[in-house]
Amino acid sequence: MVKNKIVYLVVLLTLVAGSSFLSDGIGLKVGESQISKQSPSQIINADLGMPTGVTTSLGKIINSRVNSTSTVDFSIFWETWNQLEKNYLNKDKIDYQKMVYGAIEGMVNSVGDPYTVFFTPTQAQDFKSELSGEYEGVGLVIGTKDNQLVAISPFKNSQAEVAGLKAGDKILKINDKYTLNLPVEEAARLIRGQSNTEVTLLIERTDWAEPKEFKIKRQVIKIPTLELEIRNEIAIIKIYQFNEILPKEFEKAANDILKAKAQKIIVDVRNNPGGFLEVAQNVTGWFVTSGQIIVTQERGEKTENIIYKSNGPAVLKNYPTVVLMNEGSASASEILAGALRDQNKSRLIGVKSFGKGSVQEQISLSGEASLKVTVAHWLTPNGDLIDGKGLEPDIKVEAAKEGNQDLQLDKAIEALKN
Repeated sequence: MVKNKIVYLVVLLTLVAGSSFLSDGIGLKVGESQISKQSPSQIINADLGMPTGVTTSLGKIINSRVNSTSTVDFSIFWETWNQLEKNYLNKDKIDYQKMVYGAIEGMVNSVGDPYTVFFTPTQAQDFKSELSGEYEGVGLVIGTKDNQLVAISPFKNSQAEVAGLKAGDKILKINDKYTLNLPVEEAARLIRGQSNTEVTLLIERTDWAEPKEFKIKRQVIKIPTLELEIRNEIAIIKIYQFNEILPKEFEKAANDILKAKAQKIIVDVRNNPGGFLEVAQNVTGWFVTSGQIIVTQERGEKTENIIYKSNGPAVLKNYPTVVLMNEGSASASEILAGALRDQNKSRLIGVKSFGKGSVQEQISLSGEASLKVTVAHWLTPNGDLIDGKGLEPDIKVEAAKEGNQDLQLDKAIEALKN
């Protein structure tokens, strides 16, 4: 009996709704005030095969999972559910599945981490489409700094870039919704939308006297992956995003460099918002000797760190290399830049990177929903924390305020020639 109870409770704690609770005293009479605190008949216990309406003290459950002093009264959830169902004017408009998703989303948002997010099945598919290289929106990658929504980078030739948005812009409002403390994924959902519709963004920029509104038309965004240019003896590799397409694209570029007369390399990750950790590991492996550390996941005091090492082939290791970065270089871009700096003594040129060094894990849930949850921080091979700090350049060069001259790229070329 005890063993079965533990199994039930472990499963139950993974659910916000969708199950009833095992009672310590099933035969007890329940008063009318307690009935409203039970799970309603719409809730299906598909995983446990248990009847609805059976209750227990969630405080005891939480105590067994957290510590002896923690107590939580979950009955208020069902009490609110039942009172809403009983008193709401338009009962025929109640969507019970939407209520469940809303409750889960609220729970996840309560941890206060803008990168820990619950996705409904539709949202999960949208997120997957974006990482695969195409989605509908304005072509702007966003993040948060000091609880304020900011633009990390606009994609090349996107509507956001054409409109004039820049890395570091503060996004104060999306249409009529203010963004202070707004979770990143919720903000992204508000900005994304069907092609040929418009979204209005209120933007604040450091050198402006006051915020300005931008009305931007959404379109199908095809996310660029990589461009290779060879100028005399220098190969310039521009990486736009560490998506699932990049490994094959980079392999082709690396082979082209090996066949060409290039002797030196510039890796340009400016305005690159990042992507998959495994892709960053793959690409960095072309430069870093097999077996050397690329990045370390710091997963908390009670959990052992996870070390990601190069798998090679490291055929570009002996090419003098510099990395171009700016305030729009984030996540996987910072992993590559930190590894090349620490392991190959490559110089970083530009301005300080964004500082998005937390690790999100995508966990599949029932019904094709998913949970993106922060599980760790990234450390460079030398042990430097990226999250909230970013990487400082070895050679600081600001972008040109006006005109088309690329001062940062010019400096990178100069540094390699010298």
